[in-house]
Amino acid sequence: MQNAVPSAVPSLAPSGTGAEPAATRAGPPSTGRLIGIDLARGLAVFGMYSAHVGPDVTVGGPVGFLLETARGRSSALFALLAGFSLIILTGRPRPRTGRAGRQAVARIVIRAAVLVVLGYVLTALDTGVEVILSFYGLLFLAVLPLYRLRAGALALIAAAGALVLPQILYVVRKSIEEGHWADAVVARDPLARITGTLGIIELLFTGGYPVLAWVPYLIAGMVVARLDLTRPGVRSRLGAAGGALALLGYGGSWLALRLVPRALPAVSAATDGGAANSAWWSDRVGETGHHIPPAWLLVAAPHSETTFSILGNTGVALVVMAVCLTVAARLPRLTRAARPVAAVGMIALTVYVLHIVALWLLSDVWHVGGIDEDGMSALPVLLSFIAVAVLLATAWTRLFRRGPLESLLHLATSPARHVR
Repeated sequence: MQNAVPSAVPSLAPSGTGAEPAATRAGPPSTGRLIGIDLARGLAVFGMYSAHVGPDVTVGGPVGFLLETARGRSSALFALLAGFSLIILTGRPRPRTGRAGRQAVARIVIRAAVLVVLGYVLTALDTGVEVILSFYGLLFLAVLPLYRLRAGALALIAAAGALVLPQILYVVRKSIEEGHWADAVVARDPLARITGTLGIIELLFTGGYPVLAWVPYLIAGMVVARLDLTRPGVRSRLGAAGGALALLGYGGSWLALRLVPRALPAVSAATDGGAANSAWWSDRVGETGHHIPPAWLLVAAPHSETTFSILGNTGVALVVMAVCLTVAARLPRLTRAARPVAAVGMIALTVYVLHIVALWLLSDVWHVGGIDEDGMSALPVLLSFIAVAVLLATAWTRLFRRGPLESLLHLATSPARHVR
């Protein structure tokens, strides 16, 4: 069954997440397409769709719970898969060296630059969506120097980053809040001046996916890619580790918010009365205003950019990856049924960009046509976006090895072949 899936199809991450299935190989796959990874990426696409065009999570019930589970965590899953793909491109299980290694690095640098530019273009459409691509490209560059490290060293760096970087981000954001140095930087920032949108301050610190806090996600994905996922028990241990991290992140936040004096009232005041009681896992808590209290560091809401948030989101992403890898390896019938979702993951860049463009083209219909984003009337819109993505991806991957934008991205990296 797995041989039926086209190989080496680039995704939103660098290409090369695939070729032959692990079952046909004696040793750990080096450049083999992992169908489970495509499946996880397809689910991440749907999760991001739900955040952009789905009903508000306050609709409640099973639909509301699924929507809320996807909020923020789907983009974290994307980031982990990006780290996984980076290792595939630079060599798995052993990193490429010499000329091959330099060419792989050059390909990633070119891809990162293209993603940054594409992110700026989509942001300029002003759809109201926080486009991840520019952040994504910069994140590739941030973790690229680590590509030769082994799983153990990467795991230590990811853990240290999750513990330290959110505190640094908090201090930086507080200094931005209390001072005017950021305004001076923005005034001299060529990115901000040329584009009028994202500047280096927003990319690194204040945007929806600040590089400073999202680096641990990519490194965690690099750790997974360094593992031999064909060995007995590795996938189950990966899932168990993910469950433990999710419990530590969300459970730790729940305890901390209730044990630390005045923590919940401080969070509630900072979010103008947001749902502080659910701040340990839900984005319904809202965003802080101009004042960020220290108690915010105890929150684990998906985009709170705290240590608890990173631990919880990483845990959920690892569980999803473990389940998808297990399905692909052990449950062929279910794998066949999930093939359309995996197809979406194979052309993730294309379907992601198309849904942003569709939002731009349909903006008048969206606002004039009476679609209620806070109620269930938005659910058919979400299902329509998912259905179109599935049909497009299934048809395209039956005919071509790469998606349309994936092919262009692959072509853009061709100069890397001349690196000596």
